[in-house]
Amino acid sequence: MKKENISYHELENGIKIVHRKTQSPVSWLGLMVNAGTRDEQKALNGMAHYIEHTVFKGTESRTAKQIINRIEDIGGEINAYTTKEETTFYAAVPTHYYGRALELIADMVFNPSFPEEETDKELGVILDEIESYEDSPSELIYDDFESLIFSGHPLEMPILGTRRSLKHINKAQTIRFMQENYHTEGMVFFSMSSLPMSKVAAMAEQYLSECRYKRARAHTRTQPLNIKAEDAYYHRHTHQTHVMLGGRAYKLGHERQPALYLLNNMLGGGSMNSRLNMSLREQRGLVYTIESTYTPLSDTGYWCIYFASEPQNAEQCEQLVRDELKRMTDSKLSDYSLRKAIRQLRGQLTISSENQENYALRMAKLMLHQGAAPDWKETFATIEQLTPEILLETAQEIFGSGEICAMRYI
Repeated sequence: MKKENISYHELENGIKIVHRKTQSPVSWLGLMVNAGTRDEQKALNGMAHYIEHTVFKGTESRTAKQIINRIEDIGGEINAYTTKEETTFYAAVPTHYYGRALELIADMVFNPSFPEEETDKELGVILDEIESYEDSPSELIYDDFESLIFSGHPLEMPILGTRRSLKHINKAQTIRFMQENYHTEGMVFFSMSSLPMSKVAAMAEQYLSECRYKRARAHTRTQPLNIKAEDAYYHRHTHQTHVMLGGRAYKLGHERQPALYLLNNMLGGGSMNSRLNMSLREQRGLVYTIESTYTPLSDTGYWCIYFASEPQNAEQCEQLVRDELKRMTDSKLSDYSLRKAIRQLRGQLTISSENQENYALRMAKLMLHQGAAPDWKETFATIEQLTPEILLETAQEIFGSGEICAMRYI
């Protein structure tokens, strides 16, 4: 990989800047905020996502229409998303309009007005989003599974919130949430552009220095407690049986994170020759989709395996999944299999790094939680150092712990 050309800067108010210089005529830039669903009160679940939507509805100096046209009129794109831990606002624009995009994002995040007529309409949009989500069991099961493995902790709450909790949200509570959770030490301005860092930093000083939010968070996050194995059944009236197995895993930055990424990729990652896809789909034709996921968070993480099958095949599929997990915990990989797995993951990461949007968002997330952007050379070097012994120990610790939870839609 080529040298990353990444630079760093920090504003006096604590906002961190990470910039990657590129040769592209398109600039990606945005603000990632260390505030998400886990920072909400249960009665106001959905607040972080609600804010992500409603800052687009007006600021002290702009209407909703003016916000949209400010970027769309120049052929750019503006977007936002919410996770359990972050809220992110970002844009892609021709580099000539970099300053316009930065000023708009700063205005939306720092000066939202939450006009009642507009936010009431947007609440209806979010309620429709919830209904759409509930019509998709392959997506909904992830929310329900997180509720299971993080039961009793704020991480159990769905990002979208619920119909009941959203109806309790008002303007005063929205402003209070931002004042308590939007803090400048928990903000990262991320940028990928042909502009030099000196110009990026100067514009950031101009538009991001004046901020009404406090420097530090008003409360501390609590780490979730350990879990015990649990089975859950939901009657969702679906044609197929949807199943998810999984449990807790390493947090972001854990020394065993690369090993678990590799194991997950072998098990059921994005490739058609993953072990689970070969076993359940290619060899037996029992499923259309089977996938495994490892999601590291700032202080915890989880892994899960999802599939959907005809009801009469669900028990066999689940046993095949458990058999594959046992094989991973019972025997070491051969040196040949390890080299093959590493080569595949390296190739996937190389291709993924060419996606500018994904790269920019990953750069921001690592900067927010670990204080540095991704170093691909270091990442590849770490993967190359993995051994069959490390992978076996990791598989035994994660997949062989006995603390596997199972959820089924029947």
